Amino acid sequence: MELRDMKTFVEVARLLNFQRAGLALNAAQSTVSARIASLEAELGVRLFERTGHRVALTDVGAGLLNYVRKIIALENEALTWAAGESKTLGTLNIRTPEYLCAHRMGGVIRRFRQRFPQVSLDFTASTYESLAKDLRQGISDLAFLLAESIQSADLVAESLGVERLVLVAGPEHRLAAFPRVTPEDLRGETLVLSKEDCAYRRILENIMDTSGISTGSSVEFSSSAALCGCVANGVGVSLLPERAVREQLAAGRIVALAWSEGELETAVQMVRHRDKWLSPPLVAFMDMARQELLGQA
Repeated sequence: MELRDMKTFVEVARLLNFQRAGLALNAAQSTVSARIASLEAELGVRLFERTGHRVALTDVGAGLLNYVRKIIALENEALTWAAGESKTLGTLNIRTPEYLCAHRMGGVIRRFRQRFPQVSLDFTASTYESLAKDLRQGISDLAFLLAESIQSADLVAESLGVERLVLVAGPEHRLAAFPRVTPEDLRGETLVLSKEDCAYRRILENIMDTSGISTGSSVEFSSSAALCGCVANGVGVSLLPERAVREQLAAGRIVALAWSEGELETAVQMVRHRDKWLSPPLVAFMDMARQELLGQA
């Protein structure tokens, strides 16, 4: 198998779109199709199902993807060793919650880009359920997660501090006038939640489940800005990282409710696969994340 064809296969598998893969590879769509056809002919299998404009990996394609990623990673490792750090190329695929990327990773990204200008950074939202699988298969090189612990023997998790969480509502919400808010006060209340599989959403849901209290129907958003706007307009309550809503709190657009059960917080975890080869750029990114995030704790 040609490395060029394998890299094309990985891009099509990542984007599930031949035209967008061509743009990412600076190649015509016809060239991408020809490379995939060549790879399928050489292997004697179908790697993708094409139904109209929809593209999906076959079972064989999904299984092959893991091996191809390892081959490409090995090539990158060899090039890194031969060329030295200053000429390092490639991409780091990092999973991180939107909140961390927006509010705490800016300094890390800036410093990394200064040191490794030719290394691309590809960030995707971190979801707890698929995280272990992506790290095992090499789809992601590194992940950050808001969670107390990771239950997986082949993953290495390192705590980088804690995030303080606040229960928030709009200034005109009925609970804004309560001197203390108890779990019972949330009975029948609308919960405004992130669609992400995030720690603070699970914490709020677990509080209600443990207390045996039923809330009203929830309202879910994929955008944190839309979520905060909904809370500010009095639709319901939400649990969010305090750093993420400091400006809204200071401006009085939302208020922090006095939670009767004490401080709410979650850990920040940096996670990688136990057997992952730590390239110089990856080691540097991890070191920068430690310095930045622990320094902000």
